[in-house]
Amino acid sequence: MSESMPVRPPRHRGIYLLPNLFTTAAMFAGFYAIVVSIDGRYTEAAVAVFFAAILDGLDGRVARMTGTQTEFGVQYDSLSDLVSFGLAPSLVMYTWSLSSLRDFGPLWGKLGWAAAFVYAACAALRLARFNTQVGVADKRYFQGLASPAAAAVCMSFVWSAEKSGFSGDDLCFVTPVIAVLVGLLMVSRFRYFSFKSLSKGDSPRVPFGWMVGAVLLIALLILDTARVLFVGFTVYLLSGPVGTIWGLATRRRARRGAP
Repeated sequence: MSESMPVRPPRHRGIYLLPNLFTTAAMFAGFYAIVVSIDGRYTEAAVAVFFAAILDGLDGRVARMTGTQTEFGVQYDSLSDLVSFGLAPSLVMYTWSLSSLRDFGPLWGKLGWAAAFVYAACAALRLARFNTQVGVADKRYFQGLASPAAAAVCMSFVWSAEKSGFSGDDLCFVTPVIAVLVGLLMVSRFRYFSFKSLSKGDSPRVPFGWMVGAVLLIALLILDTARVLFVGFTVYLLSGPVGTIWGLATRRRARRGAP
């Protein structure tokens, strides 16, 4: 009789190190923003969230370039985004401005942390909806404001206010409006241009005007980084409602004029 072959234990699936290192670094930047905001270093916290956004854009690009895309990486990236663009901005805004609403009474204090929670919850809902629509939605557009862009609006607001000499206490009645509005735009049905189509095509070349625009943008960022970021991301925030409403109105006029 032949001896039975020994049963091999199941091999453990590994993970790719390089793209997940970028994801971990992005999550660390978001965690760092929370820690330094507790110490009252709000400008540093806002900059850390912007670094998280840069790293978040790199991890997926690195995974595609190296052919190391995995389902683990997708889920890990979503959890990192929740920390960096959901919890971090909400807690930075709370420690910077929303917590000072307690000085006006218990009800105002509850409004402060409720506004921070609405933003964080909307970020989580936005990420969950995005994961369920992968492979189905039009890649040229985001449905709702993307969480990195939402965090950029809030953190550029904090950064530019600090640079202008305004404290969170001075803007404590403005901050909850921004937090709730940006949060609701994340879960809205407004369409936002994703810029993904610019990097695709048969040729990687772009018109010469794009290079001129990039040079001007870099010059403006060097002159006043905080305010330029705030204005730019605010325009992008408004582009979703304006573009969606304009498109609906155009289609209605076209239907009315059709024979």
